[in-house]
Amino acid sequence: MLLDGAVDFPLDEMDLVFFDAIVPSDHYLRNVLRVIDFERCRDLLAVCYSPDQGRPPVDPVRMLKLEFLGYQYGLSDREVIKTAQVNMAFRYFLNIGRKTPLPHHTSMTYFRKRLGPEKHQDILDDIVAQAREHGLVKDRLRLKDATHIIANIAVPSTIRLVAQTRDELLAAVRLFDAERAAAEEARAEQIHITSQDDNDEQRLVQRVKHLQDVAAWVDPLFDALPVSTEPTWQNLQQALQLAHKVLADRANEQQDSDKKSKKKDEKKDRVISVHDSDARCGWHHGYYYGFMLDLSMDADSQIIACANMLPANGDEAADATTLIEHEEQVHGNDIEGLSIDSAGFRGELLREWTDPEGLNLEVTVPPPPEPETTVFTPEEFKLDETGETLTCPAGQSTTAHYQTHENSRQFRFAQKTCAGCPLQRQCMRNPSERNGRTVLKNHYEKEYRAARAKVQTAKYKEVRRQHPAIERKISEVVRHQKGRRSRYRTQPKVLIHGLLTVLAVNVKRIVNLMAPAVRAEAAATG
Repeated sequence: MLLDGAVDFPLDEMDLVFFDAIVPSDHYLRNVLRVIDFERCRDLLAVCYSPDQGRPPVDPVRMLKLEFLGYQYGLSDREVIKTAQVNMAFRYFLNIGRKTPLPHHTSMTYFRKRLGPEKHQDILDDIVAQAREHGLVKDRLRLKDATHIIANIAVPSTIRLVAQTRDELLAAVRLFDAERAAAEEARAEQIHITSQDDNDEQRLVQRVKHLQDVAAWVDPLFDALPVSTEPTWQNLQQALQLAHKVLADRANEQQDSDKKSKKKDEKKDRVISVHDSDARCGWHHGYYYGFMLDLSMDADSQIIACANMLPANGDEAADATTLIEHEEQVHGNDIEGLSIDSAGFRGELLREWTDPEGLNLEVTVPPPPEPETTVFTPEEFKLDETGETLTCPAGQSTTAHYQTHENSRQFRFAQKTCAGCPLQRQCMRNPSERNGRTVLKNHYEKEYRAARAKVQTAKYKEVRRQHPAIERKISEVVRHQKGRRSRYRTQPKVLIHGLLTVLAVNVKRIVNLMAPAVRAEAAATG
């Protein structure tokens, strides 16, 4: 029988004999212990425990190692505990002998909850720091890319989603007004019975109306309650927020329907499941439901320097700032360059990344193809220092403009100015137009021009030659380490899933890079 607690028997001579006889000297887990110091994590794990309350805990470093084993070998919590019972290599890695009992598999759930995504991020950062101390991680270039993570949910129909949201809200409010909650549950059952012969649209309308009524009742009830950290209050708050979000999504869908939109926008920020209200619909060679694992990898060592989890409709390109800033803040380094795919070809981001007073990065990003044109391009029209006067290639100027977008302005030349211009045929596709030339000037034209000019350089080609390495690393994460489908629900827990997957991948890479030294040590120790 497995026991929970801090029962621990020190290794005896027989345990050491078993380890030497059964676990090969070059076993992967032996090599991991030679290059990774898990004991360094003890202090940051200790702050998650009370020093003088409750039962003595299972050794937190051992729990961390169990998490690592689960993700390294693709095992569930239950499977990793069962395997550790009989696998001597696991016991060697955990530093426990044949007499020491293992914790119940549910202890790993509590351990993850105790640490949360913040401490798991700290653990990954410490592993990267150890790689830096070995001289593996450089600051020359970061390769940035993201991949999709499929949510651990079954996506219901809209009718079912609204009904589930209502049920969640009634279950949460039952502890505060049981009589009214019972009455609303009876009404829900009545709606279910009477609407069975209705079409889907009519059934949905009735359930949305009932959810609106329930939310209208719960709102003042919740506002009258004092703010609390009690789970019952927090559950009610979350259920009420979810109800309002689902109702808002339905209102937006109705507006789209009223406008007779021909194309359904799947990427809108809509709740798709009450069981994982953070999951969203995204696009990756097809629509999917879940999240995005965003990675920044050192181009020299191919060690993942930082990872983050976004909803499926998140801004992958803008998250590069978060990844770079986090790494520089944690390790105190100064990253020199960033390589990102075409999603990063956005003026505001290029300016932010290349700002000498900011991240000051050398950014390599493939620009989209420029449309072919037979007339002067907007770049050939020059703005003065004030940005208010535009001069054409023929030397004519105009100040007539208006804001067309937050990132651009449109300038217009008078018809009489263009009519007698000797360069008119090079400037206007249809010189007979009654209006003069209009020119759209982007506020980030300088950044776009610099990014396009870089494409012709040898350095750009060399960086883009290295970029596929991040795609191969993503393949390792999602295929070899089974990272494609999340084990957990809600964004913070899915982030833990991503961090532990990356941890296993990084440890494997560090062991491979340190292989010569590891083999020498193994040979020396016999």
